[in-house]
Amino acid sequence: MTTLKTASPWVNGRAQLNQLFQAYYQLTKPKVVALLVLTAVVGMMLASPGWPDPWLIVTASSGIALVSGAAAAFNHVLDQKIDAQMARTYMRPLPKGRLTNQQAIIFACILAMSGFLLLLFAVNTLTAYLTLVGLFGYAVVYTLILKRATPQNIVIGGVAGALPPVLGWTSVTGSVSGEALLLMMIIFAWTPPHFWALAIHRVNDYARANIPMLPVTHGIAFTKTLILLYTFLLMVVCWLPYLIGMTGLLYLLSSLVLNMLFIRHAWRLKFAAQATTAMDTFRFSILHLMLLFLALLVDHYVLIFWYEGSIL
Repeated sequence: MTTLKTASPWVNGRAQLNQLFQAYYQLTKPKVVALLVLTAVVGMMLASPGWPDPWLIVTASSGIALVSGAAAAFNHVLDQKIDAQMARTYMRPLPKGRLTNQQAIIFACILAMSGFLLLLFAVNTLTAYLTLVGLFGYAVVYTLILKRATPQNIVIGGVAGALPPVLGWTSVTGSVSGEALLLMMIIFAWTPPHFWALAIHRVNDYARANIPMLPVTHGIAFTKTLILLYTFLLMVVCWLPYLIGMTGLLYLLSSLVLNMLFIRHAWRLKFAAQATTAMDTFRFSILHLMLLFLALLVDHYVLIFWYEGSIL
């Protein structure tokens, strides 16, 4: 007769520790934070006439990532009742009871304080306090107030999500410039069509949770029209860095192709939508922003090499 072997306490403890780590990691919305940090790093690069100090890139990126992760964790705490009602979010750590409110709040505070102090002492004061403004804008103004109050929540609240390239710029220069604000404008114009596409796909979830997202309050057809209009607006905004001499032809052509593809997705969503079109548009929007900022980065160093013959 054979007996079943039970896992050792060490194995059980390791498994529990791994589950706890995964729960905390999920609180930070790592994919969102990674995209934010990418735009911040591009802001640092564009603000520098050559290569920024590698130590500055590491410290600034780390500080911005920590505070962004804290904002995401606070969002989990404040939205847990809503998350429990939505198919996209009901498996998050707080609705499923894998973490307590106290654990999540303490974790968020540690991340926020660590990131703020790192930016304050290793980068500069302006970047540190602007990052806190972004945290407050996302976790409080957007999540706690706007999200529950107006269908324009993502438009107004998009300012907080558009801050990272400005934070990258101020990390290098210690000041806010018109060029940094243009980078912010690109993300600001990109955010509504990006998020409204997801809101269309999850419209029943938002209606069930009583969240006044635009497709819930004004209908899916109206939202599709605005998505299409915003993609045209985004294309115009993306021309501005070239028009002021901030970028070259490589960026202009890249942004033109990417924005035409985004408009194509929005056009299909409006006039020839299928079951997956809204989610396809949402997914493409993420790729669009990533490639757009990479095009800004490559164009910047191509220009430096072309005019100066060196980037060192």
